[in-house]
Amino acid sequence: MNLDLLPTFVAFADTLNFTRAAKQVHLSQPAVHMQVKKLEDAVGAPLYVRAGRRLSLTREGETLARFARETVARTRGFFAELRGTRPEPVVLAAGEGAFLYLLGPAIAAYAAPLRLLTRDRDGTLEAIRSGTADLGVAVLEAPADGLVTTTLTTVDPVVVMPKRHRLAKKRRLRPRDLAGERLVVPPPDRPHRTTIAQAMRRAGVPWEVAVEAVGWEVTIHFVSLGLGVAIVNGCCRIPAGLRACPIADIPGVEYQLVQRPGSSERAAVGALRAALLAHASAWRTASQSAWSRR
Repeated sequence: MNLDLLPTFVAFADTLNFTRAAKQVHLSQPAVHMQVKKLEDAVGAPLYVRAGRRLSLTREGETLARFARETVARTRGFFAELRGTRPEPVVLAAGEGAFLYLLGPAIAAYAAPLRLLTRDRDGTLEAIRSGTADLGVAVLEAPADGLVTTTLTTVDPVVVMPKRHRLAKKRRLRPRDLAGERLVVPPPDRPHRTTIAQAMRRAGVPWEVAVEAVGWEVTIHFVSLGLGVAIVNGCCRIPAGLRACPIADIPGVEYQLVQRPGSSERAAVGALRAALLAHASAWRTASQSAWSRR
């Protein structure tokens, strides 16, 4: 295989469009076609299929795209280090909540070039598998086949309520304390909604849905409007006028650091991984200390 063709295939895999790929690599469209065809001949299998006007990568194409992205990134990183120029950025994928509340200090302290992708759990895993991202942070419900996962931190739940709420002076709550409350919760298909429903059912207490909301920011906003109380991650920022109280008997959320096997061999990826783990550990220690003083 001619490795000089890999940057062209990365552009094609990212765009799934020969015209846009040609513009990215400053070649003609027929030249891109020819290079992809040469790679198909080397692999011995089609790298893409066409359905109408839409192109998609085959399994072999996805595998080659992942290899190509890793090879191109390592090559550029090697020459950047050799020449003392700006290295290729490390790409980190995570959800909105993780970026807002958990990863900020590590990102701010990381001095090397970094590119961020906001993705949900499935999008984060896909970005890692495809080689679009080097590292990902997500809450996983099951093992991620073929990927390496490391627990970044566990975030315990809290109940957010107005400071004048009847429960606001308690140091710690249990699900039974929320009997009869109207809760701001995610839609029924979300894991957090299932966790809340199971905890309330085990406690044998009635409750009502006040609002269905997606995302911690808007959930807390509805609480501030007086529409109900909410069970959210303990890492969320709590606005003035509201209080957060820890709640027992509801499991914390484990954030996992996800990567492809061997990706930390690239020095910049390993450095970001170490920074994320260090800041997450410090956050967990500070959070536990803060709650113990309340």
